[in-house]
Amino acid sequence: MAVINRTPDSFFDGGATAEFGAALDAASRAVADGADIIDIGGVKAGPGDEVSAVAEIDRVAGLVAAVRERHPDVVISVDTWRAEVGEVVAQAALTCSNDAWGGADPRLASVAAQYRTGSVCAHAGGLPPRTRPHRPAYRDVMRDVTAYVTHHAERAVAHGVSPDSILVDPAHDFGKNSWQSLR
Repeated sequence: MAVINRTPDSFFDGGATAEFGAALDAASRAVADGADIIDIGGVKAGPGDEVSAVAEIDRVAGLVAAVRERHPDVVISVDTWRAEVGEVVAQAALTCSNDAWGGADPRLASVAAQYRTGSVCAHAGGLPPRTRPHRPAYRDVMRDVTAYVTHHAERAVAHGVSPDSILVDPAHDFGKNSWQSLR
């Protein structure tokens, strides 16, 4: 899996792939190096400057389409919590929405169902997007994470997402085999 962040303030790559050409080249290098999955992000995960849905769409939609055109067999996910972003990128050949904020916008599941894309259900501790928890405490972390991602997955199924298209990601550990059903 390769992560391509179209964000100038990315904690992951320091903004190295913020520009479209650099992002597309990075995706092509990753595929050449054996990546089966390209995960594209348009908003820094942590706190930072406000990024509107329109700006996020501008950052990711064209890249999704270009990566799909160059690499028709690669799994493409977009890290977003916004349904409006999910809908635009689904139209641009998205394989999967990577909802790293754990269902902050429950409409994203409806988008996945409508466009028959996969949906990653993650645990973010119930925090709103782009917040950074300070020493989270749990009575039973495994029970909390399991309950949360199970609820997230069940909600996606209730919206019409196929159970075979749901990936549960409590630890953000994307093994190759877990993505095989998305091809």
